[in-house]
Amino acid sequence: MTDSPAIHIRGLRRRYGATAALDGVDLDIGYGEVFALLGPNGAGKTTAIEIMEGHRRRDAGEVRVLGEDPQRAPRAWRYGIGIVLQDAADAAELTVAETVRHFARYYPAPRDPAEVIDLVGLSDKARAKVRTLSGGQRRRLDVAVGIVGRPQLLFLDEPTTGFDPQARRHFWTLLRRLAAEGDTTILLTTHYLDEAEAIADRVAVIVHGRIVAEGDPATLGGRASAQATVRWVDGDTPRVARVDDPGPLVAELSSLHGGTVPGLTVTRPSLEDIYLDLLGGVRS
Repeated sequence: MTDSPAIHIRGLRRRYGATAALDGVDLDIGYGEVFALLGPNGAGKTTAIEIMEGHRRRDAGEVRVLGEDPQRAPRAWRYGIGIVLQDAADAAELTVAETVRHFARYYPAPRDPAEVIDLVGLSDKARAKVRTLSGGQRRRLDVAVGIVGRPQLLFLDEPTTGFDPQARRHFWTLLRRLAAEGDTTILLTTHYLDEAEAIADRVAVIVHGRIVAEGDPATLGGRASAQATVRWVDGDTPRVARVDDPGPLVAELSSLHGGTVPGLTVTRPSLEDIYLDLLGGVRS
């Protein structure tokens, strides 16, 4: 750990022919953070991640990941990186325990495979063949493989795509446990806004290769200061008002209705509302 961030990016650019996949990206992610990178398909997320992982070269800009330039980092640097791809291949005929032990051998100081299997909630499946696992269990195994080498930085690409709601929430619990240990920085890409809000300390939205917003999910894009929508029923007529501070209006309505206001709701924009506004505000 140092005072410098786990990921430091300035002016990152990458083109494919006439298309600018990344057009001057600046980004800092601190050690121990859970950071979500959001954006539509083709926004530049995958290119940015692959450059950070050292799997793709950049055209311009400064990139430091765990203190090294991924394009020139020594082999030992990779021991600090864990990667969980969206579509991970596996050895279907191996057991869960055999799979984790196999990958542990690639690292100089791996975690105990049994400890890792327990951490991801697969202890009761340790002797099960990988091909017998459910989708959610396979994803937990992917994470086990990704963290067995004690990475300082874990990349997760669309980690819960195809999960049912219960499996997604179980997976979120796993990621919170990893984050709570304090030793692993997590960078995930996701299309699920509720996922980013549930587990990320900070989020960034990338559109057309540019970061258009960055911050805490609760305050992204001015969300915390956005107008509140107050809805209620006056007789048989639905009413709606948008106000900066709903308190005075709610107090007035409560007084008029003797304390209980029919159909009263007070809402502020969701993270999804802000996200869609950000996408709509960026011209192609």
